[in-house]
Parts: sequence; C-alpha cells; structure tokens
Amino acid sequence: MKKRIIYTVVGLIVVIGVLGGVKALQIGKMVAHGEQSMPPPLPVNTAVVHRESWQSLLTSVGSLQAVQGVMVTAELAGKVVHIAFEPGTKVQAGALLLQQDTSSEKAQLSGAEAELDLAKVNLKRLSKLLADGTIAQSQYDDAAAKFKEAVAKVDNFRAIIAKKTIRAPFAGRLGLRLVDLGQILKEGDKIVSLQSLDPIFVNFLLPQQELPQIQLGFTVQVTTDALPGQTIEGKVTAINPQVDTSTRNIKVQATLANSQERLRPGMFVKVALVLPAQDKVIAIPATAVLYAPYGDSVFVVEEKKGERDGLSGKIVRQRFVRLGEKRGDFVAVVSGLQEGETVVSTGAFKLRSGQSVVVDNTLAPEFKLNPKPQES
Repeated sequence: MKKRIIYTVVGLIVVIGVLGGVKALQIGKMVAHGEQSMPPPLPVNTAVVHRESWQSLLTSVGSLQAVQGVMVTAELAGKVVHIAFEPGTKVQAGALLLQQDTSSEKAQLSGAEAELDLAKVNLKRLSKLLADGTIAQSQYDDAAAKFKEAVAKVDNFRAIIAKKTIRAPFAGRLGLRLVDLGQILKEGDKIVSLQSLDPIFVNFLLPQQELPQIQLGFTVQVTTDALPGQTIEGKVTAINPQVDTSTRNIKVQATLANSQERLRPGMFVKVALVLPAQDKVIAIPATAVLYAPYGDSVFVVEEKKGERDGLSGKIVRQRFVRLGEKRGDFVAVVSGLQEGETVVSTGAFKLRSGQSVVVDNTLAPEFKLNPKPQES
C-alpha cells in the first residue's frame, strides 16, 4: 500500500515536471519571437529645413481715423423745419442737410435791406452836395456812418440765416439722423455724423528706439478681423515730432486707399511697417513644432541601419529648438536645427524618440508664407 502511494506521488512529480518543461519551452520561444519582432514603421509627412529671406517688419496695433470727420451740430437755437438728407448716404461739400426756421430773420432782413437802400441813396446825394460845397463835411460823415451801419445790419441777418441753413462742410458719408422734424434745437445739439472715408488714416505707436528706421513713404500692411485674409497697403504720411513721455512711444500715421469704404473710423487693426532690409531665417512649418511648457521641440528624421539585418531605415529623434517670429504657415528657428535637415511636419504629438517611420508626403498639406484661406 505504501509502495503504491509512493509510485503515485513520483508519477505526479514526473508529469508536473514534463508539463513545466514544455511550458517553459513555449514561453522561451514566445520571448525570443517578441525580441525579434518590431512594430511596423509609422507613415509621416516631412519638410526640409530651409533658409528664407523674410521682409523685415515693425509690427504694432492701431486704429483707423477719418481724414476729415465731424459731428454736425446746430450753431444757433431754432426749430427744425426741413431735413434734407437720408441717413447713411454720401453727400457733396455744400449740400443742404437741415433747415431751421428763419422766417423772423428773413422778415427783419427785408427791413434792413430797405434801410440800406435809403442810406445808399442819401450817401450818394450828399456826396454830390459835398462836392458843390453846399453841406458841411459832418453831414456827409454822418450819412456814410449810417450807410455802413445798414450794411452791417443786413450782413448780420444774412449770417444768421446762413447759420440756420446747415450744409455739409466737406464731401463724405453721413451717419444716423439724430434730430426730428419740428424739434427745437439748442446751440451745440448734434444733428448727424459726417465722415470722409476715402482715403483713411491709420494711427499706430512704435518704440522710440525704432525711430531711426522710420521714414515717410514707407509701406505699411494693415489687416483686420473685419476683413479676414485681406491685407491693405498704404504709405507712411506723418510722424509725430514728439515722443510720448509716459510710454516712450512715437505716433506714426499712414494713409490707406479705401474706395470701397470697407474700413471705418474707430476700427482696431494690426499694422506691419515694411523696412527695406531683409532678414535671413531658418524656417519650418509651424505644425512641426511640439509646444510644451518645458520647451518646444521637433522630430528630426534620421537614417539608421538595422542591427540584425543591416537594412537601412528611418527613425525620428526629438530635438529641442528655440523659436523666433511666426509668419503665415512658417515659424523661424533661432537655434536647434541646421539647414537641410528633415523634420516631421504634421502629427508630432503621436511620435516618440527613436520610433521607426516611413516618409509619405502624398497627402502632405501645402505650406505658404502668405496663406489665403478660402473660407473663414
């Protein structure tokens, strides 16, 4: 009985040992296979690091201002009897905008003109009598003074009527109507805004150290969110002779053509002042950069031979870079890359250093220095 138990135990040990050996052989083969197998290369888009000449720019923000702009107001108190304009329309210089009640002034003007005619006749009659020596010089002087007084009185009434006949001081576009028919206006009451929109000024500030580089006639490029994808060019027409003592900035003014009146006074714009000099920069697509708090980096494509089969392939290495100015789809690299190197242009976030890749640029996006999006 004891021998049977011993044989059974020995048999179980042998069976367990055989099964353990078989399983160890299987695990060993799986480990060896895993060590020999490699993940397939990942397709990537690439771009060659190249050197470009970028136009040197001084950038700022500015605001638009009408070459001539005014809020038309009432110069004298009076009742509105006629409104001769439509809000938002263009008017020429001298166009009638509004008429105040001048019936009283016109009636007084008629009397003043009659007095002027009488004073003129008396002055002419006394002038002949003075020449004949039949009147004293004092009589003639009194008549001459009355004539001048009558002329001044007529001119005064005519000036009052002219001030109550409100006309456009210059050609431009009107704003919203701020008065109603029959309204009693006081001195200084607003009537309508009048703005001359073509051309239009853009005012912007630049640091005082940039003053030696600025000259009249330099080109400025203006962009605004109101006109996405469009750049309006103009010329520097004025430089303020005084530097702001609080900011140490100097105010510059440029003039822009605005025939379609898409630019309006008060709009916020971005301004780039074009300098004659050009900067040599190393540029890469902005999408190639992996931005991170600890530093910006790119993945550089390198050639590498396989350790087992000796076949060449491509891998990526992460490299930290220092970036400069950004323009369009590109960004300048100050340090970290050399001209002629190849970087992964898109999808850098899914890569790791040392990963095998294969270059496939069939669907690579086109990068432009001055992109013009079709849709906004």
